[in-house]
Amino acid sequence: MFNDLSSTIALLATRRSGKARDLAAPGPDAAQLDRILAAATRVPDHGKLAPWRFVIVPQEKRADFAALLHEAYAAQAETVGKMAREAVEQFAHQAPCLIVALSTPAHASQIPIWEQELSAGAACQNLLIAAHAEGFVANWLTTWAAFSERVCAAFGGGRDARIAGFLFIGTPTRELEERPRPDRDAVVGIWQGR
Repeated sequence: MFNDLSSTIALLATRRSGKARDLAAPGPDAAQLDRILAAATRVPDHGKLAPWRFVIVPQEKRADFAALLHEAYAAQAETVGKMAREAVEQFAHQAPCLIVALSTPAHASQIPIWEQELSAGAACQNLLIAAHAEGFVANWLTTWAAFSERVCAAFGGGRDARIAGFLFIGTPTRELEERPRPDRDAVVGIWQGR
C-alpha cells in the first residue's frame, strides 16, 4: 500500500490506462474489488448526496450485457453509426472486471448538478487510481452505449441518471505505452489579477 507522500505521488504519476481489449485475468478478487470501490466513494461530495452508483457486471452476466448492447444498438444504429456486431460483442466481454458507473444527480437538491456530476467523475478517477494501487490496469470508456437511455435504464438509472463510464479492470497482456502528456505551462497558469 502507498502510505507516504513520495509513494502516493509515484502512484499518481504512474497511473495510466490500458486498452480494455488488452486486459486479461487475473482481475481483482472480491476483497480487492471491495477496497477499490471503497476508495472510489471517498471523493468530494457537496451535500453528502452520493450522486453516483457502481454496478458490477459479473463474468457470468457478460452474455446478457452483450444482448442488451445489441438490442440498444439496433434501436439507435442510425444515430450512432455503423458498428460491427463483433465489436459490440467484444466490448461486452473484454477485461475480467467490468463496473458501470452511473451519475445519479439529485435534482431536488440545492447542490448544483454540475458539482454532482464532477463528484461522479471524481469517483471514477478514484476507482482507476485504486485499481492501479492494487496492481491492476483499468480503462474508463464511454462509447455510444454510455449515452443510450435503454442501457442506462438496464443498470438502474432513472430519468435523470447517465452512464459516466464503463470501467474495465484487469492485467495487461502487453507492455503499456506512455502517451504524450500536456506540457505543464500549457495547462497551468498564474492569475495576474484584473
